[in-house]
Amino acid sequence: MDQRIINLFDEYTHAPLSRKEFLDRLVKLAGGTALAAAALAVLEPGYAQAATVPTDDEDLVTEDATWPGAAGVTMKGYLVHPKGKEKRGAVVVIHENRGLTPHIKDVTRRVAKAGYLALGVDALSVFGGTPANEDEGRALIGKLDKPQNLENYLAALRYLRQRPDSNGRTGCVGFCWGGALANSLATHDAQLNAAVAYYGTQPPAEEVPNIKAALLLHYAALDERVNAGMPAYEAALKAAGIKYEQYVYPGVQHAFNNDSSPARYNAEAAQLAWSRTLKLFKEKLG
Repeated sequence: MDQRIINLFDEYTHAPLSRKEFLDRLVKLAGGTALAAAALAVLEPGYAQAATVPTDDEDLVTEDATWPGAAGVTMKGYLVHPKGKEKRGAVVVIHENRGLTPHIKDVTRRVAKAGYLALGVDALSVFGGTPANEDEGRALIGKLDKPQNLENYLAALRYLRQRPDSNGRTGCVGFCWGGALANSLATHDAQLNAAVAYYGTQPPAEEVPNIKAALLLHYAALDERVNAGMPAYEAALKAAGIKYEQYVYPGVQHAFNNDSSPARYNAEAAQLAWSRTLKLFKEKLG
């Protein structure tokens, strides 16, 4: 697909660009309405086709979880874990900028399938939960109070550590908006054991020395917007002596892990990044 179309979709999903303006520009770039529709079909998510772990997987237990967040808010999440009474390492799964979508719930089940207590947090709990309409979800993400949102995720980590089925070790994995938040959690939670950021923007350099978690950073080579902050982040990590692994996957787009978006998904890179993610969790969470 024309890289200009990929870049336009990235602008639409990350900037205050209305759907009408996006579609108008897409038609011009694609060269007509029919071609624009074909491009849109592989850009926008197809959740049912992309699900890899069934919602009724016989090895897993799923439930709705709640815990107290900041300012008296009741936070909600999608909690999944393997059957049995074994204490397990726990992982907070941090969604993209559209909320707790079916894709992120599937990722949460993938983490649980690998043997962990997995919690997909709904950041939009403060607004009643993630809406079905993704444009509405993006708009609500932009209205979140950042310090309050950070505290809600820190509270999710505390909630997991206190559960009787947790072994007390915690990690997080985030994608895009969630990747940035995974970086932020690492700078704000000294008890965090592992943090994995997929194509997430970087925290302020002055916060980097606070990191105690093992970091794993996944970047897409064609993701110029996010990658602009890589050099300063890496320099700060090295200066502070922080343990980290960083990988840049050649020839792939932002959101290369999102298999519900065929135009940007790259199976080879996604599988490699996921194997590295699970390796870190095994080392740090048990």
